[in-house]
Amino acid sequence: MNHAAYHPVTLEESAGYYALWRLTPCRSLDYSLANLWGWREHYGLEWRFDRDLCWIRQTRPALQYWAPVGDWAAADWAALLPGLDDAPVIRVPDELAASWQACLPGRVDVIEDRGQWEYLYDREALATLPGNRYHKKKNHVNSFGKAYGEPDYRPLDDLMVEDVLGLQDDWCQWHECESSPSLRAENEAINRVLSHWDRFEGLRGGSLYVEGRMVAFSVGEQLDDRTLGVHFEKGLNGYRGVYQTMNCLFARHEGADFAFLNRAQDLDEEGLRQAKMTYLPVDFVRKSRVCIR
Repeated sequence: MNHAAYHPVTLEESAGYYALWRLTPCRSLDYSLANLWGWREHYGLEWRFDRDLCWIRQTRPALQYWAPVGDWAAADWAALLPGLDDAPVIRVPDELAASWQACLPGRVDVIEDRGQWEYLYDREALATLPGNRYHKKKNHVNSFGKAYGEPDYRPLDDLMVEDVLGLQDDWCQWHECESSPSLRAENEAINRVLSHWDRFEGLRGGSLYVEGRMVAFSVGEQLDDRTLGVHFEKGLNGYRGVYQTMNCLFARHEGADFAFLNRAQDLDEEGLRQAKMTYLPVDFVRKSRVCIR
C-alpha cells in the first residue's frame, strides 16, 4: 500500500467522501464524516481515495486500517486486500468481513470485537417508553417534568452551538476531563464537530432548557433512510432524569422519520454496556478485527 498517498482527513474533500458514503451498504456510525473529523487528531486519522473507495487508517497509537468506504460489491478485494502492510483492519462490519473471507479463502482471520458493536434501538420505543420494560425510564422522565415543568425541548441550530459548547465546558469541569485522557479526547471531538456544524450533511440535534439555561443536548446524524445515529449526549449533574428525558425527546422529535436509533458502541466498558442494555437494543451493527494473510 502506498503510504505517501494517505493524508489527514479534511473537510475540503467532504463532497467526494459523501458520494462514496452513500454507496456503502452498511453505514456504521464510526465511518460518518462527523465522526472521522471529530476524532481525527486523537487517532491520527488519514485517508486516500483510490479505485472508487476511500481507504482509512489510524496512525495513533499504532498503525491500523479501518474498513474502506464505497461500493463494496464492485470492489476487487482479491487484488486490493493483500497490500495492507500486514497491519490489522479494525471496526470491520461483519457483512464486509464475510465478503473478504469469500474472496480470499483461508487468508482472512476474523476476530469478533464486541466492544465495537453499535447498539440499534427501536426508535418508537425510545420515544414512547411503553409498558413495564421501560417503567424505570419513564419514572425518570416523569420526575424531570414534575421538578422542572413541561420539558422545554428545542432543536439545535447554528445559533445554539455556543450554548452547547458552554454546557460541554461545564460538564467537563464537573467531570475533570483534563485528568482523563478519554474524556479529554471526547471533549476535543465534540468541540471540533460543533465548531463546524454547518459542514456536515444530515447532522441534527436537540436540547433541553430549564429556566432559560441549556441543561442537556444530543447531537446525531442521519446514517441511512431508516437509521439516525447519536454522536454525543450530555446532561448537567443535579437535574434528575435529564438524560432519560433528553434521550426520549430526541427520539421523539429528531428521530420521527426513522425506524432505528444507532447509539454507538460501549468500548468494552462494563458500566456503559449495562446502561446501553437497559434501553433494550433490538440489534447491533456487528464489527470484527480482521487480519489478512
